[in-house]
Amino acid sequence: MPRRSLRRTSRTLALVTAGGTALAAFSFSGVAAAQAAPKIVVKGGLTQPVFSYKDAVRERVFVESPVDSDNDGKRDRVNVDIIRPKETRRGLKVPVVMDASPYYDTAGRGNEGEKKVYDAAGNPVKFPLYYDNYFVPRGYAFLAVDMVGTNRSDGCPVSGGPSDVLGIKAVIDWLNGRATAVGADGEKVKASWSTGRTGMIGKSYDGTLANGVAATGVRGLETIVPISAISSWYDYSRSNGVKYSNQYQGWLADYVDSDPAAKCAAVRDRMNADEDDATGNYNRYWKAADYRDGLYTDVGKVRASVFAFHGVNDLNVKTDHFSKWWKGLAKRGVTRKVWLSQRAHVDPFDTRREKWVATLHKWFDHELHKIRNDALREPRADIEIGPDQWITESDWPAPKARSLSLNPQANGSLAPKPVRRGTLASYVDDPGPRGNGRSEGEMVSDPTTGKPFRLSYVSGPLPANARLSGSPTAKLQVTLDKPTANLTALLVDYGQDTRIDYLGAGGGIETLATEDCWGQSTAEDDACYKQTRTKVVNSAVNVVARGWMDAQNRRSLSDPTPLRPGASYGVRWETLAQDYVFKKGHRVALVLAGTDANYNAADAGTGAKVTVDLGRSSIRVPVVISGGRAPEGLVSPRGVWTGPSGVNLPTQPKRFW
Repeated sequence: MPRRSLRRTSRTLALVTAGGTALAAFSFSGVAAAQAAPKIVVKGGLTQPVFSYKDAVRERVFVESPVDSDNDGKRDRVNVDIIRPKETRRGLKVPVVMDASPYYDTAGRGNEGEKKVYDAAGNPVKFPLYYDNYFVPRGYAFLAVDMVGTNRSDGCPVSGGPSDVLGIKAVIDWLNGRATAVGADGEKVKASWSTGRTGMIGKSYDGTLANGVAATGVRGLETIVPISAISSWYDYSRSNGVKYSNQYQGWLADYVDSDPAAKCAAVRDRMNADEDDATGNYNRYWKAADYRDGLYTDVGKVRASVFAFHGVNDLNVKTDHFSKWWKGLAKRGVTRKVWLSQRAHVDPFDTRREKWVATLHKWFDHELHKIRNDALREPRADIEIGPDQWITESDWPAPKARSLSLNPQANGSLAPKPVRRGTLASYVDDPGPRGNGRSEGEMVSDPTTGKPFRLSYVSGPLPANARLSGSPTAKLQVTLDKPTANLTALLVDYGQDTRIDYLGAGGGIETLATEDCWGQSTAEDDACYKQTRTKVVNSAVNVVARGWMDAQNRRSLSDPTPLRPGASYGVRWETLAQDYVFKKGHRVALVLAGTDANYNAADAGTGAKVTVDLGRSSIRVPVVISGGRAPEGLVSPRGVWTGPSGVNLPTQPKRFW
């Protein structure tokens, strides 16, 4: 360090590690050392819990956003509840871990639905989840931010639209001196205690906000940890023109808003009209809430690193949200990491708790404190391929995965080569007894028996394990007798096995009465949470990958083209991404059908007859072959086999926490 002349009687000298972490700072009066200034302590590449959680500063501020979502003529103010080490009052600067959420006074957060708690003066005394208990003692501030229109923030929520995102972005700007905030007394407040470096984390809507803010390209957001997060709100409500729900955007906005319903009724009415349930098309409304390629947000703007978590069997926030986001990040060389579990909409804290907290700690230390540890030298992908069976990969999809074509045969089997073109089979997009199609249980029952509402093609027993890793692609050549039909493609595993119960209550976990603790506690806010264990089911069939398409949206999601009855059309689309092991001796099946009553319930079966040219139809599956066996060995004539009957596959329940 170069010598500097002492122009004052008091001077500050900082000692810094090679990674840029301040170890100590001393104030000198002449040559005599005064009281040591506060410091971050690092051991083994990790911050240590040397700060008191009990004595931490707890406060709240209101950050002025650039939006007026409730159209009252005033910019919305965003409520920010803060907890930070008391040493930040004596010059310690710390980075921020932030969970921005619309749920702090409605659904609550985490498996136990925790909500914020305030004292009589309106100051926060309980922060949901363990982030504050664990990270504040290690030299971080934690910010629990109310999304615009929720809890103590102004405005109206808009279900992922621009004002949701820009309100949170304003908090990042405030931490970096680019926006203003006031305290409870109305006086302006600066975040002089912050380094400006922020990491956003959260599950579901919270992680979605992290994706959205990152896609603005805001400076100061160093990393995000999106858990089961949306990357396009169109894809949350629809798939290739097929609707999962009607009027959902307005319903969700009302659900997260605890103010009187009349306050934001006009905003919700406009949302319900603009989402255009009459067609299911992608329009300007949806583009404004698209974080991958939107009007205001784009994956190409992402500066932050990304540590994502997703359940490959999450049928609430489906896996296309992760897989398409991940692909965009990879294309642009964004620093990234991923964990994929076999659960549904379940937090990693309730999946693989000890390993998750340790990995998250190392990640935040590397990205926010800029400590030189091995966070980026670890494998990029951790993947659960069976109940509590995890593997690592250098990337995802598995680099060794190769595309395998599964072709339907006239005899009901699957083969690596197609049959002669012009070999036809047909089914009906059956409205079913309730008008919304046939259930998945009906679609996969009795797979070797002909049924008018589906086609089923089944392999023989697999000679080796085959791991699907990525997004299968369905390709159909179809002729309809009506202008459109909903098309469903299911990739199915037939074989008795113990699997994670991702369709049942809990999404693959069972919550126990016992607890463990992660961080420091106070009487008002303890760091202890109920433990969980894996919930499994023994079953003979599992739907591995699902894909849906409205045939008239085959060329464009915005400009549908109805089919001319009697004419032949090619239709191609990706199913939901997966990572799954088909075991030796099991059978793999391709099931083609119409409207899926489990997940397309907002749509109606058209009753169209769908004729498929088998010779020009297939599903391509990215697979890793166990033992390096040739792909041709994975499919064979099905022989004498009937498969399970009376299958019941419940619709996976939605969870907000």
